[in-house]
Amino acid sequence: MQGHPFHLVEYSPWPLLNSFAILCMPTGLIYFIRGGNTNLLLIGLFATALISFLWWRDVVRESTLQGWHTSYVTRGLKMGVFLFIVSEVCFFFAFFWAYFHSSLAPSIEIGGTWPPIGITTLATFQVPLLNTSVLLLSGVSITWTHHSIEEGDQKSAVQGLFITLVLGFYFVWLQYGEYMETSFSIADSVYGSSFFLATGFHGLHVLVGATFIAVCFFRLMFLHFDSGHHIGFLAAAWYWHFVDVVWLFLYVSIYWWGSYSE
Repeated sequence: MQGHPFHLVEYSPWPLLNSFAILCMPTGLIYFIRGGNTNLLLIGLFATALISFLWWRDVVRESTLQGWHTSYVTRGLKMGVFLFIVSEVCFFFAFFWAYFHSSLAPSIEIGGTWPPIGITTLATFQVPLLNTSVLLLSGVSITWTHHSIEEGDQKSAVQGLFITLVLGFYFVWLQYGEYMETSFSIADSVYGSSFFLATGFHGLHVLVGATFIAVCFFRLMFLHFDSGHHIGFLAAAWYWHFVDVVWLFLYVSIYWWGSYSE
């Protein structure tokens, strides 16, 4: 029996092993950039994915099957997710800082104007607006799922989460099509760099969030969640709402304001 209120339910090798696997990724990326060798990078990616799967599998077992996640543990997990999202806010803040630093006072090297001379921006009210609608709808559907879980409506919860999952992958597909249509690349001045870094990392976060929701979808199918125990889904929902809010800022600042400012 657990004799303390902290989330230290049993000894686990996964945190230490995962730290070494994650270390292989940036090291492997440096090797790839400098010499074109992808072996270490691929090993790091595969090892991180495998160890994370095993680690999260153990967490699911501890919470759902063994009942070790007490109210104190749940409170700690919620705080951990909240602090993680705060760190993600700081991550994207850096991209917005770089974008506004370059756009509010355009340098002479890019023509003293924003967007820079020679850059043809994407149409604000076409695919970007559709992407915004898709993400906002996904925010509605995951909120519907949350209320359904709290009310014990299993069928409605599964339907809402499935819709969220479809909308998430649809957004990624739309963004991929948008990238194929751009007339500029990441190497085209500071506009291309800031555009693709900000929107690209957001797309990566959408993929991570969609994977998170996919895991919750299968857990929901296996009846892992009920009205009093759904911290895993709650973490996914918070993360997804964060992704929605970041996209709204990206759409307003980069696609809308940044396309017309001088």
